[in-house]
Amino acid sequence: MAGGGGALTVPERQKRGKISRRKKKKRLGFRIDMTPLVDITFLLLTFFMFTTTMLKPQTIEMKVPPQRLEQVQVRESDLLTIAITDDGKTYYFRGRENPDSIGAINYDDLSTEQKILLKKLGMKDNDLKKKKVMILAIMENLKPINKKEQKLITQLKVSSLTKYNKVIDVIDELNLAETIITDEVTKETETDEFGNQVPMKRKRKFNIVQMREGDSLLQVLDPKYRIQTSTGGPK
Repeated sequence: MAGGGGALTVPERQKRGKISRRKKKKRLGFRIDMTPLVDITFLLLTFFMFTTTMLKPQTIEMKVPPQRLEQVQVRESDLLTIAITDDGKTYYFRGRENPDSIGAINYDDLSTEQKILLKKLGMKDNDLKKKKVMILAIMENLKPINKKEQKLITQLKVSSLTKYNKVIDVIDELNLAETIITDEVTKETETDEFGNQVPMKRKRKFNIVQMREGDSLLQVLDPKYRIQTSTGGPK
């Protein structure tokens, strides 16, 4: 700085007024050699091919009944048969195939206690009236003797010409009935193997039998004994 006036010399003015620019460095190009990676890839591929287990063919396991079937003695009073004929009509009876034991189920004939029990399903009266098979299964299984001993066997007899959807509807009603039956049965107690009182377990006994031509049941069924709908027409 020359003199006392504070004036800047030319070099100092250039140094303070201008920013010096840095020269860009040249970046050197680089290259990845993929040759070793190819060798590793084939090595891993070969390794997994030899060590991995291929997908095995999956089959559905089917349990075929024995050729010689054992006959089980069942009391007539412990057998509830629900039959569906080839024209879709539904029948039921207890014990032997006797048309005198076949009757119509009427929701309006149920007691107040039974109606309250059915309403646990959250269904309206009009819908419950159509569930004839469900009402039948609940009433029969919750009879005092059946509820305690649980010996009642429900047998569904189906004709080979019965429509598939009709069979499904009946099975759905029986499964729906199990909701109420199981709930009521578990309120009772029984003695376990250790002598303790525990809630009774539901022991469901159900089977499906094909009704063949010449079945004695077809010979005794009569339209007047079939289950009627709420409108009075055949179901």
